[in-house]
Amino acid sequence: MADKVGFVGLGNMGGPMARNLVKAGIPVVVHDLDPRKVQSLAEAGAEVAASPQAVARETTRSIYMV
Repeated sequence: MADKVGFVGLGNMGGPMARNLVKAGIPVVVHDLDPRKVQSLAEAGAEVAASPQAVARETTRSIYMV
């Protein structure tokens, strides 16, 4: 199983990038201030973190699109 990848910021760039990782079968942990964006990725299969710090704790790599 691949290491988890964290994504903070699910806007115009981060959202599609995170979704592509999920589609590729890579475990992804996400966080964003907009709950709708988080929910959309959760429905696609991403794990949700309560904060950017939680994303960093739960993953081996983190990507921040802010």
